[in-house]
Amino acid sequence: MQRWAVRLEYDGRDFVGWQRQATGLSIQQVLEDAAGRLADGSIVPSITAGRTDAGVHATGQVAHLDFPSTLRLTASIVRDALNFHMKPHRVAVLSACAVDLAWNARFSAVRRFYRYRILNRRSRPALDEGRVWLVKRALDERAMAEAARHLLGRHDFTSFRASACQARSPLRTLDRLDVARHGEDIVIETDARSFLHHQVRNMVGTLKLVGEGSWPPARVAEALAARDRRAAGPTAPPDGLYLTGVGYDPDPFRPERG
Repeated sequence: MQRWAVRLEYDGRDFVGWQRQATGLSIQQVLEDAAGRLADGSIVPSITAGRTDAGVHATGQVAHLDFPSTLRLTASIVRDALNFHMKPHRVAVLSACAVDLAWNARFSAVRRFYRYRILNRRSRPALDEGRVWLVKRALDERAMAEAARHLLGRHDFTSFRASACQARSPLRTLDRLDVARHGEDIVIETDARSFLHHQVRNMVGTLKLVGEGSWPPARVAEALAARDRRAAGPTAPPDGLYLTGVGYDPDPFRPERG
């Protein structure tokens, strides 16, 4: 067996999410079916760094695939063949690299990076429909940034986890949660070693309440301390969420050069 890491981008609108489901098309199915064609019909299982939900996008998702050892593969063959076999689906392999069998796309990851895009204007998006959250009410990004600072550090994020979250512990360390306006776009960037199910979308939904003036920034700290999902804001839609990167140490996609 030979293990290959792949870095992908995809448009999540067409899929039920990353993980295979009983019904509907998943990104995992598209990737594994393409890998099976490259492997002459063999089953090629995959593991991913993050199981994104239906409608969530990625510009830097990472997965690993276990191919039969009899195949003669190179990085360009893996990348180009998978991209050929995944057509016409909106999934693309950006790069591929051989990794040790001990390396794991999920468990070797030391950081995940997410971006959330809010389009803050009255007019609906013509070019970015399904890729942003349209909020027509004017938002104060400075108040949102002030509120976001209450969530930084290590906390019990029960108030910001989905009721169906299967994580053993609600404790997480949030290293970054930045809010910035770029014209009509409000962009929220966050990173941590790992996130709870819906944590990013629940944080964004709560910050939106602050931005529109429904909540003062300090109320976010109160919601966090409550350790009760009902104390925080609504779940933001998946449209504006992107998994932008996964961090590894060392990074297999950037080998050291002697």
